[in-house]
Amino acid sequence: MRLAEAFALMSDVQDDVWPGWSRAPADLLLVEGEREYLLRSQAQPPRFTPAPDVAGLPGGLRVRGRSFPPAFLATFPAFGAVPTIVVGTPEATGKRSTAWVLTLLHEHFHQLQYSDPTYLTETKALSLSGGDETGMWMLEYPFPYAAQSAAFAALARRLADLVEAPAAPGPEARAAFWADYAAFCAALDPKDYRYLSLQLWQEGIARYVELRAAEAAARGHRVPAAFSKLHDYEPYAAAAASLRAGIVGGLRKETMAAEKRIVFYAFGAGLGLLLDQEGVPWKDRYLREKFYLEKYRR
Repeated sequence: MRLAEAFALMSDVQDDVWPGWSRAPADLLLVEGEREYLLRSQAQPPRFTPAPDVAGLPGGLRVRGRSFPPAFLATFPAFGAVPTIVVGTPEATGKRSTAWVLTLLHEHFHQLQYSDPTYLTETKALSLSGGDETGMWMLEYPFPYAAQSAAFAALARRLADLVEAPAAPGPEARAAFWADYAAFCAALDPKDYRYLSLQLWQEGIARYVELRAAEAAARGHRVPAAFSKLHDYEPYAAAAASLRAGIVGGLRKETMAAEKRIVFYAFGAGLGLLLDQEGVPWKDRYLREKFYLEKYRR
């Protein structure tokens, strides 16, 4: 039921939230108990066997014994080149049903990023991996979190003020913030700046999209009665309010010294909200001109 709702929500809101999002793959592997179920995939990985169709889900469901941890939640090319969402159940991942569905849309946006034809070459061209071919460098890159914590926190609080204001701030306030953000970036080692920009572009905008998907769902998505009767159901309007509060709260409270790369989620989402205030068609440039969000305002 939750998977059916996630796929229905993707279909309803994705192209309204982000132009061209529907062209992304939607391959998904559900980890449940001691089994894994593969959906919406053309891949033919070993050990999978056909499973009976389930009402509300696309046909072609396949099953095998579990290989991934029950609480796994990530998107990566698990079965060939196509990025696949690998996710445990809401119970295993510690998420309520509505939040779990919205997290799948967050991961589905990663599928749009990772399936872009130039993503791999442009990411490699950042020269950040240090020879690591596993992708773990994205999590383990030695960014100078402690040294930059105070300056970044001050910027984050200013960004919170801009995106939380009841009325959109004027262009002077936005311009002042962007100028100080540019000064912060210019003071970084060039490699650290590239890493910051990648994380804000990738994880921050995925969190921004998660919020916008929740808001779009609250405006016009018809929630099936069976889904709304789940014991942990939360209306999409309430989920959107929680996501926005989480972004603003992260900007105000999280520090690089304590949370390290987690701070990039809220800050990147805040930059996305600020770009919306700028009124420029920045989403059209997002995949063509990767990684440096500040350039989209010009």
